[in-house]
Amino acid sequence: MKTKTVFVCQNCGSQSARWVGKCPNCEEWNSYVEESIVPRAESALAQTSTQTITAPVLLKEIDVLQEKRYLTNIGEFDRVMGGGIVPGSVTLIGGDPGIGKSTIILQAGTALAKGGLKVLYISGEESVKQAKMRAERVTNHFNDNFFIVNEIDVETIIGFIHQLNPQVVIIDSIQVVNLAEITSSPGSVSQVRESASVLTRVAKSRGIALFLIGHVTKEGMLAGPRVLEHMVDTVLYFEGERYSSYRVLRANKNRFGSTNEIGVFEMTATGLQEVLNPSEIFLCERPQDSSGSVVVPILEGTRPFLVEIQGLVSRSAFGMVRQKAQGFDANRLSLLAAVLEKRLGLNIGDKDIFLNVVGGVKVIDPAADLGVSLAMASALLDKVVPHDTAILGEVGLSAEVRSVSQIASRVNEAQKLGFTRCIVPKNNLKNKSDFNPTNIKLVPVSTVREALDKL
Repeated sequence: MKTKTVFVCQNCGSQSARWVGKCPNCEEWNSYVEESIVPRAESALAQTSTQTITAPVLLKEIDVLQEKRYLTNIGEFDRVMGGGIVPGSVTLIGGDPGIGKSTIILQAGTALAKGGLKVLYISGEESVKQAKMRAERVTNHFNDNFFIVNEIDVETIIGFIHQLNPQVVIIDSIQVVNLAEITSSPGSVSQVRESASVLTRVAKSRGIALFLIGHVTKEGMLAGPRVLEHMVDTVLYFEGERYSSYRVLRANKNRFGSTNEIGVFEMTATGLQEVLNPSEIFLCERPQDSSGSVVVPILEGTRPFLVEIQGLVSRSAFGMVRQKAQGFDANRLSLLAAVLEKRLGLNIGDKDIFLNVVGGVKVIDPAADLGVSLAMASALLDKVVPHDTAILGEVGLSAEVRSVSQIASRVNEAQKLGFTRCIVPKNNLKNKSDFNPTNIKLVPVSTVREALDKL
């Protein structure tokens, strides 16, 4: 067979007949690598997709039964997955090195094996003895249903799947496995794309729940071609600060559940432990009498919890002011600072502004706008926000405070943790008959200035 040589961008996967310095698709420099492609007939192992519908049928005539999900009994993990693992689904888990990807999937795999499912763990980066040492540290459940092998050849892996017929297969990681027919090295765009495609067809045709662990780039994106995320059913990201013990599992894509749910874990010597009450963990070290500290009830999916937002405003020592945000959108911070400067007359434009969401949580809920604004104002004026007060509300460009969703669950969470007062948008209390808490006082406000006056 004639060998064809192409140049492939290792960032986005676009191809060119000749080498180019800058990729015209993703504009990445020096990302083109020469790869040889040998045309081949599809191997028998790769021909695994079965065509169940041979002709177009009416949508109303298709019977869909409620699919039973596999439960790991790790509540945080099952909730992010949408209530459990769907048979025949493909899940991609990404995250920084050492964040806990292999640990959480090993705990989930052993839990599934304990429940009677046959699990095959493909360890491409560790030997089986190294994996056993890690397994002994994080779990005590070993039985006859959990199989492990150190292998990186895709066709050999498919042979093991035909031999064992497991219900769950874990590939650790997709960047190290390879197809012998493709001459490029493991981890290249061609290898990752084709290996994932073949394994996905196997999982779909045999009803196997497949987990792929993926590496991330220095920008925090999943390494490999972008089509990898479109190929799978669920994309999970493991997030957390390098020096913090808390981890957040977030679904960026989920065909079988919500993408708004998150799971909170704590990394311990015996593996990842569920954090059942994140609010208490995030507020346990809150300073009592410090300006710039505000507590905000945020919502992640259907789950409310409280986070502490810390602001610091100081005189700029250089000619250019700095605005740094950790866990909050920097563009949104600049917008809120401009609102305080223009609408409230606070002299904040020539100051350095630093914002931190405690615990390594990334806040994308617009209900945190008012809390961020008051944290900056508190730090600028050196006025302490009362320790028993929670704040929530979305802020517009005219400094108006807009209503937020699911206020009842947010306020109830603050009430459970002992807060006695909550500043809320005025429009949220128009229909107060549906929501009337007893142990917490609601303070309605319509503007940021009014919220400052009430504090």
